Amino acid sequence: MFSYKYAEKKLKYGNTRTFFIAGGNGSLLVDTDYAGTLPAFYKALKQNDLRVCDIDYVMATHYHPDHMGLISELTRHGVKLLLVDVQMGFVHFSDAIFAREKILNSPVDETRATVISCAESRVFLQRLGISGRIVHTPSHSEDSVSLVLDDGACFVGDLEPLEYIETYTENSKLQKDWEKLLSMDPKRIFYAHRPEKTMP
Repeated sequence: MFSYKYAEKKLKYGNTRTFFIAGGNGSLLVDTDYAGTLPAFYKALKQNDLRVCDIDYVMATHYHPDHMGLISELTRHGVKLLLVDVQMGFVHFSDAIFAREKILNSPVDETRATVISCAESRVFLQRLGISGRIVHTPSHSEDSVSLVLDDGACFVGDLEPLEYIETYTENSKLQKDWEKLLSMDPKRIFYAHRPEKTMP
């Protein structure tokens, strides 16, 4: 078994929960908030004894504006973008929204990203000292992914809660996503906009 040590910190500085995960050899930031929240993000980092230079990679669970709004700014400050191949066609989904609001200086430059498949994610994360994998969970949006760590921490972005499955039709995308995640025996579910859920 691959042994590792990691620290997980929740950064709440807007409407979207952001998670900082540090392994023995590197770190990963999961999601950011909306564009224009950089000062609040810096304040949240300071409150958690972190600096931007402590972040090696940033990934979005999906490319809606409230999950990727700071990525272009963070990459300009040296943070590397981790992009899952199923997200490639969706990186610029929010560009028009930010352009209307005039709060984004430049779009995400995916040509400089580290692109991996879900199948390659375990090996990639192990290089950072994080034991887990990235899973495609497209029920919220086709580019949505979840991060599942071997200790049971599961970061699902905007995936609809497990409790909602009964309201969906049989064989729905949501049911398939949760079947996939539950097969990995998650212990704690971390949502972007909901309280953490501890599994029985």
